[in-house]
Amino acid sequence: MAGKILIVDDELVVIKSCERILAPEGYDVSGVTSASDALGEIQNGNFDLIITDLKMPGMDGLELIRRVKEKNPSAGIVVITGYPSQESIKDALEYGIIDYLPKPFSPQLLLDVTEKAMSLVKAQKVEEKPPEVQDVEAKLGEIYNVINRNRNTPGALIPILQQTQEILGYLPPAVQRIIAKELNLPVSEVHAVVSFYSFFTMKPKGKHNIRVCLGTACYVKRANEILEKLSEYLGIGEGEITEDRKFSIETVRCLGACGLAPVVVIDHDTHGGVDPVKVSEIVKQYN
Repeated sequence: MAGKILIVDDELVVIKSCERILAPEGYDVSGVTSASDALGEIQNGNFDLIITDLKMPGMDGLELIRRVKEKNPSAGIVVITGYPSQESIKDALEYGIIDYLPKPFSPQLLLDVTEKAMSLVKAQKVEEKPPEVQDVEAKLGEIYNVINRNRNTPGALIPILQQTQEILGYLPPAVQRIIAKELNLPVSEVHAVVSFYSFFTMKPKGKHNIRVCLGTACYVKRANEILEKLSEYLGIGEGEITEDRKFSIETVRCLGACGLAPVVVIDHDTHGGVDPVKVSEIVKQYN
């Protein structure tokens, strides 16, 4: 499949024309006749490219572009307009559209612009993104659902943070910025709440999270050596996660099991009297 495209135009004949021209080239094409319908389709579908008219009743194409780019800055967008010199084209370009199609456009021009735009979109997708950005983008719809469901609730910030952490497993800066923007709060305020409460974490955790106690009772019984052996075996340090996201390591000051020192907790399993030399054998049980 060459790519998935959404056509947004209040004239059904334009949508049908685009489908007739693009579908034979292998593109998966669908269309809607309003910007509000487009927002619903975009939230539910995974489109590589959006081709939208600018002049439409109700919400216009420029507002649609603004909303799409606000939630997904890398979204590929081409605009259709009967007035390519108008001020709105300049505004659309500032939002980061790829190209525009002047009405009326020929089949060949539509194919050329679409091919160029799709190539650019796919090239951007190949670029490596930070893991936290990948995490947030993959769960963006669920995160916005949480925000919208709670935004009018008194003290909405903490329940939104709690539910978002349940979705992602942690609260990276990228998602803190989204929440702050949607609630009209300073990012510093959101960050302060996340930092204050111990049940919030800004670091991703693996499928199996390993906690090493470095409290006094454990430390004097070679807990630091346990941490070193774990790091050596898994190839990660404290606060990091393995490349396959299977294991993460964190340190704590007390696990409330001093009589079992030195203590390592993996998920909900407590391992007492751990010998640093044998720590890899314990971890292998979770492979």
